[in-house]
Amino acid sequence: MDKLIVNGGRRLDGKIRVHGAKNSVLPILAATILCEDECVIRDCPDLSDVKSAFEIIECLGGSVGYDAEERTAYIDTRNICRFEIPDRLMREMRSSVMFLGAIIARMRRADISYPGGCELGARPIDLHLKAFRQMGVKITELYGHIKCCADDIKPQRINLLLPSVGATENIMLLSATANGTTVISNAAREPEIADLQRFLNALGADVSGAGTEEIVIRGVKKLRAAQHRIIPDRIAAATYMCAAAACGGDILLENVCAEHIRIVISMLEDAGCKITVNGDTLRITRGEHLFSIDRVKTLPYPGFPTDAQAPFMAAMCMAAGTTMFIETIFENRFKHVGELLRMGADIKIDGRVAVVHGNGGLLGAPVTAADLRGGAALTAAALAARGQSEIYGISYIDRGYESIESAFSRLGGDVIRVSE
Repeated sequence: MDKLIVNGGRRLDGKIRVHGAKNSVLPILAATILCEDECVIRDCPDLSDVKSAFEIIECLGGSVGYDAEERTAYIDTRNICRFEIPDRLMREMRSSVMFLGAIIARMRRADISYPGGCELGARPIDLHLKAFRQMGVKITELYGHIKCCADDIKPQRINLLLPSVGATENIMLLSATANGTTVISNAAREPEIADLQRFLNALGADVSGAGTEEIVIRGVKKLRAAQHRIIPDRIAAATYMCAAAACGGDILLENVCAEHIRIVISMLEDAGCKITVNGDTLRITRGEHLFSIDRVKTLPYPGFPTDAQAPFMAAMCMAAGTTMFIETIFENRFKHVGELLRMGADIKIDGRVAVVHGNGGLLGAPVTAADLRGGAALTAAALAARGQSEIYGISYIDRGYESIESAFSRLGGDVIRVSE
């Protein structure tokens, strides 16, 4: 079991490149199943969730090559012949459910168990299954397994009750090769949706409207091979920015799309950070003092991202004043709070509201990550704290960050990974 040892209290200074987006590459890897050819995915991040996605493709009969140095994946799906995903792989990551729509579209059948991943509270896939049923998929749910079959995919107008990212992506995958036009109303608007649309269209699909509340998918008979570059990871960029705000310093982030994190930039500027953007590079400098933000409320894009809530909270622990966090997306996304309290934070929780009284007095302590973004927040807090911290449960962090210890070490942090 690995852990991180962090000696905190140092400024962060230097330059790093932000890797490709985890939340973009996973549905795009699922989309390669729709194409009976080889696809090339560039800026494919070296993450444990990505490795799980590779395993799923191989279990279905495809083959995967990965150049770690170039961060390029070569996905050959010509020999896809199976429609089951092993329970072990489904349990490893929540996004495994994204393969369901693609498998049904390709094989007209699918057999999976319910997905795992970080326990952030109820994240039902009811919206996915309801839409699939509307489109003619027969679904049987029994003892934690989902069996699907479809003689034909019937395009429909799907009105989502919530702008679910996963449901939006899964419907796009299912309908890309259907005979007719599917319309998704109240669709999610996240940048990762637009990236999936770009990849599908590169394959020869006809998808429009991503980034708006209505997406139109006009089904085509066959898709072809394509190459695609994954967009920068906006949550990783936000995490490094929050760490710089917590620790103080001056860092330069390369491969950033500032438009995707505009609200995070605005809030950090309000907190006293100076941020400049030049093309795809972003520089953040924190002055002598960090100031609190009155309220941080998580919302679907373009609102404040729920995935950035925990790292931003770590920064606000070092700010002067009080910040209220309101979590509207997941009901169980404050697991990191108990660990921040072990480090001397002053935080009170009432349901989906957390009130942070910044005191700048974090102290190193042994802490355990309970989910991906909470683990990143604990790392940022440990870098800002006085003394040494040990961070356990870092397999969660590896799901969404490429060697987070190396990234922070390049910025001057004292972080090492050790195996016990």
